[in-house]
Amino acid sequence: MKKTITIGSDHAGYALKVKVIGHLKNDLGWDVIDVGTHDESSCDYPDFADAVCKNIQNGTTELGILICGTGIGMSMAANKHRGIRAAACSDVFSARLTRAHNNANILCFGERVVGYGVACDLVDAFLATEFEGGKHQRRVEKMMALEKTEF
Repeated sequence: MKKTITIGSDHAGYALKVKVIGHLKNDLGWDVIDVGTHDESSCDYPDFADAVCKNIQNGTTELGILICGTGIGMSMAANKHRGIRAAACSDVFSARLTRAHNNANILCFGERVVGYGVACDLVDAFLATEFEGGKHQRRVEKMMALEKTEF
């Protein structure tokens, strides 16, 4: 069964997004839903974070990738959405552990921070790692309960 992932970027992550899509499709055999941006014209990263998150929230895909200049803005915007656990990663260890321990559903990184080779390594580690559950399940449930906190 082919797996499908949603990917988005702003203008600062567009060039790397195009290359990562090629890796996902050609090297890993994934289907990709690209929610934009579709060129390097200046745009607002929260719009693309929102589109990726909505595809996860409505069940179109289980996982997503967001790319901007650093990955930080995308992760911040994505984490405003209920049910989203987005992590900005620039090393393979973090990309692996955010899936294994935090059950992250979106990987974020920055074109200005990582090159194509590292980006592919991050994607590979993120997609190859399963959530460990166990004690981590309890912690993820506590984290997600914070979305219901009223001040």
